[in-house]
Amino acid sequence: MTQKIADLLIPHQLQLGINPLSWTNDVIEEFGNETPVETFLREAAECGYQGVEMGRKFPRESARLTSLLNEYNLSLASGWYSGFLAERDVEIELEEVAAHAELLAACGARVMVYGECGLMPGDDPLNAPLSQTPVVSQAGWQAYGERMTRFAETLKARHGIALAYHAHLMMVVESEEEIDSLMANTGDAVGLLFDAGHVVAGGGDLERLLARHGKRINHLHFKDIRRDVMAKVRQDDISFNQGVRDGMFTVPGDGYLDFSPLIDFATNSDYQGWLIVEAEQDPSKAPPKEMATLAYRHLHQLLARR
Repeated sequence: MTQKIADLLIPHQLQLGINPLSWTNDVIEEFGNETPVETFLREAAECGYQGVEMGRKFPRESARLTSLLNEYNLSLASGWYSGFLAERDVEIELEEVAAHAELLAACGARVMVYGECGLMPGDDPLNAPLSQTPVVSQAGWQAYGERMTRFAETLKARHGIALAYHAHLMMVVESEEEIDSLMANTGDAVGLLFDAGHVVAGGGDLERLLARHGKRINHLHFKDIRRDVMAKVRQDDISFNQGVRDGMFTVPGDGYLDFSPLIDFATNSDYQGWLIVEAEQDPSKAPPKEMATLAYRHLHQLLARR
């Protein structure tokens, strides 16, 4: 690689980051529970990444977090927020999100990843069969979209941070049709986080969705899929967490997805923001730094062809 990815991205006002899930899982706590956040940050920087998303090991005070990121010359790209607007009032949600949004904004992030956790089945939904994914009724989309729009508009006004809605397996927006419904029933303040792995795993077509909703996309996740594992997950109707344990997701270059449509979109549209490598994996089976290096090289190859 004669040219760093950063040099290839600068003309497009893009940056490359990585999520800590390959090092320390936020839900399956034994995955990387002993790994300090410093290990993740050091290895991410050594691989050439410019920024990171937040994980459960990150300090929650802005001064400490900023100092830690500066130590490794990394930026904060974004952070996940578990929302419940499918069930509760906008004002309650705004109270719940305030401290997290302030932390993200104070540390330089411009977008907040929103994951809809309302309506999910039982007390342990990510261990429920994938077929139990929640749904919004046809009649309920308008009201849900109005709440989401008000929440996103107020989030931006109060905290200066944009909402990036994560279409995600086992959540109310999973399929291509549900992504369409979300976009149709929300205003422009509701941005779309476009995660290739979740989109395809949910039955969506990357190119169709990029063409239809590109103007609403404000964050990109580059997650790959192991085809045989995902097929078995669907065939046996196992849970999201078990699918992760079995290795249904991986980093770009290690699965079967073609990321060319995402690279084309990022470099040939008005999109300006982060390309984030993310893969929930067992770090004992998929050494995080090795996988991060593989992903970096794969994305470098795709970008260098442009």
